[in-house]
Amino acid sequence: MDDKDIDQDALASEWGMSLDGEGEEGSNDDAMAAQWAAMIDEDGEDSSNSKSGGERILGQEEIDGLLGFNISELIARDQTGIRALIDSAMVSYERLPMLEIVYDRLVRLMTTSLRNFTSDNVEVSLDSITSVRFGDYLNSIPLPAVLAVFKAHEWDNYGMFTVDSSLIYSIVDGLLGGRRANSALRIEGRPYTTIEMNLVSRMIEVVLEDAQQAFQPLSPVKFTLDRLETNPRFAAISRPANAAILVRLRIDMEDRGGGLEMLLPYATIEPIRDLLLQMFMGEKFGRDAIWEGHLASELWHAEVEIEAVLDELELPLRKVMNLKVGETLPLQVTPDGLVTLRCGDINITQGHMGRVGENVAVHVSRGLARPKMTLAAFEKADGMKMEAS
Repeated sequence: MDDKDIDQDALASEWGMSLDGEGEEGSNDDAMAAQWAAMIDEDGEDSSNSKSGGERILGQEEIDGLLGFNISELIARDQTGIRALIDSAMVSYERLPMLEIVYDRLVRLMTTSLRNFTSDNVEVSLDSITSVRFGDYLNSIPLPAVLAVFKAHEWDNYGMFTVDSSLIYSIVDGLLGGRRANSALRIEGRPYTTIEMNLVSRMIEVVLEDAQQAFQPLSPVKFTLDRLETNPRFAAISRPANAAILVRLRIDMEDRGGGLEMLLPYATIEPIRDLLLQMFMGEKFGRDAIWEGHLASELWHAEVEIEAVLDELELPLRKVMNLKVGETLPLQVTPDGLVTLRCGDINITQGHMGRVGENVAVHVSRGLARPKMTLAAFEKADGMKMEAS
């Protein structure tokens, strides 16, 4: 065998080794491709299973989270600076201490009345008292819901109740003898029937009677149900930019219940705003009983100056300026005429002029004149004077 044959054999063996290496790499690529195919098949099965199981519907809270809008968080969060100026949902909330007491009384009254109304164990709790803009609140109402518009006759304005669907179905089941469900009630997207609307109307009338009793010690008012609406656009009782007080109440009926919201525009409670600013019932600003008693006792010892006016005469200023010493001014009074007794600018009484010894005296012939302005009228006039200043 010559050298040429040896070289050819070596070259053939080298090519064989290289071909074997390429075969191993090809097998590795095939294994990786098979693995990718298996993963794709698993994803396809998951997607087919999800489609076969039905599409998932997002809830209202999840939708608000995706859109970044949640009016409850915006109200509860304290914002300052530019954000507080541009955020339309933020409203400056004037603290009304007496309004909180009124709603605490309303909760106690509602607990008793709704127990009698539904013949069930009802618990009413006060969740929050916040201040919102009316337009933002209408846009945040989860539908379906029932909006009850009522009128406050003494205040000559309107308010609104919002009853969510869970509470509506709970009241209907409770009044019509429905069984208690262990799971949450299913909220249907159908319109409410006439029976459901009538039952909700009766419940709102019960709540309005309790609201009247809650405001009775503070300011007598009569609430009457005006109408029921299911579309927030038809329940507009104020301008969208106006501020309003929003009270959220939670009504629990053992394993069922729902939410009830009461909205009062600031324009509605404006007639009793001064009463709502009190810290306790019957508070009188600027008064002290001890000081009043001391002042009354000291007034009896006060010395006052009383003038006896014989007669009053009106003359032109030109004639008064030309008066000279020795001139006589005729008075239209007789010896038996009445003399007016005056203290400052106030006429007290009248009497007859006479003499007692060496002193000139006045015999009082009429009783003292009662003041024309009462204490309440004086305080009202003083308050109007301060506001005008």
